[in-house]
Amino acid sequence: MDNVMFGLVGDLGGTNARFAIAAVEAHRPVLTDCAALPAAEFRTPQAAARAYLNQIGIRRPLDFAVFAVAGPVTDGYVRFTNLAWELSAKVMGTELGCDRVRLVNDFTAMAKSVPALSSEDLARIGPDVPGTQGSAVTVLGPGTGFGVSCLVGEGAYETVLSTEGGHVPFAPQSDVERDVLKVLAGQFGRVSVERILSGSGLVSLYHALAEISGRKVDGVAPRDVTSAAATGEALAGKAVDLFCSILGAVAGDFVLAYGARGGVYIAGGIAPRLLNRLVAGPFRNSFEAKGRFVNYLKAVPTQVIMHPYAALIGAGRAAF
Repeated sequence: MDNVMFGLVGDLGGTNARFAIAAVEAHRPVLTDCAALPAAEFRTPQAAARAYLNQIGIRRPLDFAVFAVAGPVTDGYVRFTNLAWELSAKVMGTELGCDRVRLVNDFTAMAKSVPALSSEDLARIGPDVPGTQGSAVTVLGPGTGFGVSCLVGEGAYETVLSTEGGHVPFAPQSDVERDVLKVLAGQFGRVSVERILSGSGLVSLYHALAEISGRKVDGVAPRDVTSAAATGEALAGKAVDLFCSILGAVAGDFVLAYGARGGVYIAGGIAPRLLNRLVAGPFRNSFEAKGRFVNYLKAVPTQVIMHPYAALIGAGRAAF
């Protein structure tokens, strides 16, 4: 046990603050005491971390702490994109009494988790193709926002490209998508991918389709839309299928942008709930619909990360 380091790992998103204790040996984290706390119940991320440690009754000093955070990290500081939080590694270190504290973007942590995931942690969408061995992979997905990262290399040469790719502009590919863009542009001005491919984005998409069809709908939550779609409600079903189609097209765009022929890993809280529609719906057709590069995309595997604490695994791997 002399070579094992024990630390706190966190995944601090716009909706949930997930934590675990990670025992790391040779860059292989083993998680215990995993828990998810509602982020909105805490004024600061330090308060959430302290509540978690009090809850599990931690009995030994922490060797390290790594937090995956939903926002761009600059010099150990982050202002969260979809939550009224800010955090510095130094402040959190003081709170925890730990000198070795690191902040990483949440999708950096997701990308770091990929080499440690097993087949049981993944669900395949589309054909069972191997991808190109040694090529980059892209990790992306909808949750409270839309995250994007890219994992390049392996082992000692492993590098993650941390990006804000969710804020690139939405590029419609059909008449209905152009109509949706027109409606959302009237609401937001500039329409990024995240304005559609996120929890709030699914609701915006639902409302936009209702407006296009001349219907008026009351305020709904993302789960209302997915639940209604599952029971066969036509407008909700159209919104979910269009969401999956746009997700497929965007995933294909990032494969082209990164040359990510090793595969696509879809993360975030929404994709696992939509797995059946992602598998049976338009996702893969939209993913491959890249004109002259259709065969390039056909050879790239697409999978959903089903492990609920994958970002904590990645945070543990990012500790060293």
